[in-house]
Amino acid sequence: MQPLPLADWTAPNVVIRARAPLRLGFAGGGTDVPPFPELDGGCVLSATINLYAYGTLAPAPGDAISLRSADLNLALKFASPAALAYDGQLDLAKAAIRRLGGGGGGGFDMFLHSDAPPGSGLGSSSSLMVAVIGLMKEWRRLALGDDEVAAMAYRLERQELAIPGGMQDQYAAAFGGWNFIEFGPHQVVVNPLRLPRDVVNELEHNLLLCFTGTTRTSDGIIADQSARCQRRERSSLESLRRQKQLAVEMKNLLLGRHLNEFGALLHEAWTRKKRTSPLVSNPRVDAIYTAARRAGALGGKLNGAGGGGYMIFYCDFERRLEVVQALRELGCQVRDFAFEARGLQTWRAVWGAAATRPRPALLPPAPAAAPSRLAPAPVSSH
Repeated sequence: MQPLPLADWTAPNVVIRARAPLRLGFAGGGTDVPPFPELDGGCVLSATINLYAYGTLAPAPGDAISLRSADLNLALKFASPAALAYDGQLDLAKAAIRRLGGGGGGGFDMFLHSDAPPGSGLGSSSSLMVAVIGLMKEWRRLALGDDEVAAMAYRLERQELAIPGGMQDQYAAAFGGWNFIEFGPHQVVVNPLRLPRDVVNELEHNLLLCFTGTTRTSDGIIADQSARCQRRERSSLESLRRQKQLAVEMKNLLLGRHLNEFGALLHEAWTRKKRTSPLVSNPRVDAIYTAARRAGALGGKLNGAGGGGYMIFYCDFERRLEVVQALRELGCQVRDFAFEARGLQTWRAVWGAAATRPRPALLPPAPAAAPSRLAPAPVSSH
């Protein structure tokens, strides 16, 4: 990691921003979770959407670091990077700062928020980690590629912090777009899919993103799936191997413009996923899925490990509104979205004068007047 040349944006009236997209998983989920990639190799089909994890880094005098999360309504302050101890509070941000924040770069204030909460099934935690790495690499002027950002996010989240999960979320957030991602014992290969605009338009209309009303922690589900894989349980392994095949088949259907067949295979992907662990679904999720299918959905599934969060359904073009009505009658929230072709993005925003930039509050903030003359500088994608 070689530093880039120092630029004028290090002036005190400039802040760094980053955003990393959240993702939808269509097939292959679970095959990216150890130990399966090491044993059989995994692959997933996923796409990023226009929901994001965001971060802002504002230079500050001295060496102190302040962290504020709008999602958790939490504010912390530390004398230096060395004081960042893992204690369950904003550990994702702490891990990235500890990894990239040394070397006497000075203090800063960091503000974080996401368009979806943890436990949504959209990979928001990993997207937040990618966004914080994006902030830090710009702050430290480090030349990191998308693959390096994704690999670092995976190591910090899954290995250093020991948060159970797979590899797909970090790579989806860093690269962005529609991807067929392959996972081996020693390598991850991201294969971007270049879908025509008319195919994307059809998918954006026919796919429904539905919040079930509850979030979940995936730790128990992933631990159960991993244990079954380690024991080489036949039903679990067969389901994961079929998930790999479905990822390939659904990728080919997309490229061949066979979208109704793609939607129908979501149904098999969901039934196979439920066989990997009895914790994947629950009566509430099953009732939502049954109602959507009766109303005209060709297929669907929970995003993420399972248990709650967001579901995705594929509908016939003319029956979309019927499915929406059925979901709303069960108290579900249907959320509009579009696909996002870009992954991690960073940019600089310049305040009219250094003195006008307020320091982030270290307590839950009270309503305040908007800062003056915020003018974003040109965006650079990474």
